[in-house]
Amino acid sequence: MTELATMEFHPQPQAGEPKVWAFPAPTRGTLDNGLTLLRCHRPGQQVVAVEILLDAPLEAEPAGLDGVATIMARAFSEGTDKHTAEEFAAELERCGATLDSHADHPGVRLSLEVPVSRLSKALGLLADALRAPAFADSEVERLVRNRLDEIPHELANPSRRAAKELSKQLFPATARMSRPRQGTEETVAAIDSAAVRAFYERHVRPATATAVVVGDLTGTDLDALLADTLGSWTGSVAEPRPVPPVTADDTGRVVIVDRPGAVQTQLLIGRAGPDRHDRVWPAQVLGTYCLGGTLTSRLDRVLREEKGYTYGVRSFGQVLRSAPDGTGASMLAISGSVDTPNTGPALKDLWTVLRTLAEGGLTDVERDVAVQNLVGVAPLKYETAAAVASTLADQVEQHLPDDYQATLYRQLAATGTVEATAAVVSAFPVDRLVTVLVGDAAQIKEAVEALAIGEVTVVTAE
Repeated sequence: MTELATMEFHPQPQAGEPKVWAFPAPTRGTLDNGLTLLRCHRPGQQVVAVEILLDAPLEAEPAGLDGVATIMARAFSEGTDKHTAEEFAAELERCGATLDSHADHPGVRLSLEVPVSRLSKALGLLADALRAPAFADSEVERLVRNRLDEIPHELANPSRRAAKELSKQLFPATARMSRPRQGTEETVAAIDSAAVRAFYERHVRPATATAVVVGDLTGTDLDALLADTLGSWTGSVAEPRPVPPVTADDTGRVVIVDRPGAVQTQLLIGRAGPDRHDRVWPAQVLGTYCLGGTLTSRLDRVLREEKGYTYGVRSFGQVLRSAPDGTGASMLAISGSVDTPNTGPALKDLWTVLRTLAEGGLTDVERDVAVQNLVGVAPLKYETAAAVASTLADQVEQHLPDDYQATLYRQLAATGTVEATAAVVSAFPVDRLVTVLVGDAAQIKEAVEALAIGEVTVVTAE
């Protein structure tokens, strides 16, 4: 008889003891030129992330030049006093580096990622871009043309169009927050290299900027690298700039952006709320997640799983501008899309969810799942240096202490069901929400009016 072969089974791996994790704490310092520095050593992260925050907020843009901050941000990588635009891009590529930038309400951000072995060269290029950007006429003109080409596509996107309308509805016309972050066709077309240069000279200087450096810095003399690169950037000391308080009108109402023939309706329901300096923020984060933060949240259970109206509806809070004195603001919103015939029923059920939440509250199970999803997976969220650097930069931008994120996770874990319920009910009061619908007004207006959730106005889509 043939002897049967035997299999040798290796011992099954066993889970080890969980390690205590906390969001990493940075070390603060200041370069001789006044640049604020946050560094964070992350062993094993061989790709270093660098974030540069510039105090050049959108509200500082000159009248009639909305979008100049965006064009300036994009132009930083389009040549310096040492390299043409093509040469600058080639030098970045040789370093294996990427450089991105964007402008938002708090200011302009530049984000660099590079292998630690090429950090010196990449920091030199970044310093050149900040110290002596070319802002060549031809490059600025090209960036303006590109931006003008983007605008019609954004207006054709239902979610982007809804966001534009909600900002317009919530904030007064005189406030920068009421207008598109990257400008309109009229304002962008007025931007030239002289306007970009003037905005740069008025607002960009090391004394009001911050650099965040995160990665494996073993064997790297970061002080010397920074002194030779970002430390060579000079500029004057700026006077503190007054920041006007944020005001918003959240009178309950509905605005339909008419898109004849649309087979879906884009929903965006929102209001202005507090920023992260408010004591309610942790409970609001938890409650908002229970409402619509994931596939198992209440809104999805009703509108997606039970009714089949949508592929998903989400609720969220997004900081617009933060200030320790309480003058900051966030956007609290619910977004999603539904098929056109079910727009009325979907809104009715959404309001029912909000009313039920106010009457019966969240459950302990919902609260526990939210804590696990928000706090339990945090170590995975911050596996990369870029994720850590971005969050540290957010904290600086929002005038928060360096241990804010670590403290927030402890607060979330300690927040009870009753607190989370009170916070989310306060965040989304059924009678104080501005509803924007991008869809076919002829098919949805009558059903929406029947819900009596606010006066209904129809506007035409551009």
